[in-house]
Amino acid sequence: MNICVFSSSSNAIADVYVNDAIDLARLIGQSGYCLINGGSNVGTMDVITREAGKHGAKTIGIIPEKLRDFNLASVHAHEIIVSGDMMERKERMRQLADSFIALAGGFGTLEEILEVITLKQLGYHHKAIVFINTNGFYDDLFRQFEKSYEEKFAKESYRKLYFIAKNAAEAMDYIQNYKPEETVNKWFEVPKR
Repeated sequence: MNICVFSSSSNAIADVYVNDAIDLARLIGQSGYCLINGGSNVGTMDVITREAGKHGAKTIGIIPEKLRDFNLASVHAHEIIVSGDMMERKERMRQLADSFIALAGGFGTLEEILEVITLKQLGYHHKAIVFINTNGFYDDLFRQFEKSYEEKFAKESYRKLYFIAKNAAEAMDYIQNYKPEETVNKWFEVPKR
């Protein structure tokens, strides 16, 4: 199984986030899975690549040309794929991945995980999507999701599009037991022609 992990490129974060990345990397490696990620040599992106490889995972990093040219490409990944830009990077990650996990991260991580949720909602894929909510990091985002459900910007059934895990073990258990469901029609009402 190819697991795509979206995570931080910050080296300034607290140890609690680094430790969860290490736990996830260990479980991916011990399960004999392949890690797909952003291919950077900084933050939890670097940590998870290094640790997953140490525990037996194949690791593939996908990095845009511009970031590679800033000397940010991982030296720990078994394979580095260089994309033309960020859009191509994300598309390649989605193509290779069988499932997606978001660790705590910044704008890039949010954009990546929300895009795969949106694409699943529209029926472009039926892959597992998991947030690991380390230290309650995503609590405010989930409150925003609740507001979307309450105010009918999103259907209640969309809760099934993703899973919220407390830790790496819970995330891996969900992915390993995941059964795809049919996509629910996105629209509350479709206009007649």
